[in-house]
Amino acid sequence: MSDAKTRIDETVKSNDVVLYMKGTKEMPQCGFSSRVAGVLNYIGVDYTDVNVLADEEIRQGIKEYSDWPTIPQLYVKGEFVGGCDIITEMTLSGELDGMFEQNGVSFDKAAADKIREANG
Repeated sequence: MSDAKTRIDETVKSNDVVLYMKGTKEMPQCGFSSRVAGVLNYIGVDYTDVNVLADEEIRQGIKEYSDWPTIPQLYVKGEFVGGCDIITEMTLSGELDGMFEQNGVSFDKAAADKIREANG
C-alpha cells in the first residue's frame, strides 16, 4: 500500500467520522465541501476533517481508496458513505440520522429535524 493509502486507511479507521474535503470545517474551499461540513457542523457531529488541498498525494489517493471520483467524501466507522449529493439525500430522508444512531455517533436530532423541516 502506498504511503498516501496507508495514511488514509489509518485516518479512516482511527476516527468515527471523517470528511475528506477541500478546505477545513471552519473554512471550506468549495460549495460541495461547504454543504457537507455545514450539515455535520449544524447537527453537532464530532468529526475529523482532512483538507485535500494541503496534500496532493491525499487528494489523489482518496479517490483511489474509495473508488469515488469526487470530493468531499464522508466516512463513518471506517466505511465510505458518499459525497455531497448522497449526504444531502441521506440528510433529507433521515437515513443519515439512522446511520449515526446505528454506529453510536452522537448528533443533535432536533437540528437534523430542522434541516428537514426547512427543506420539506
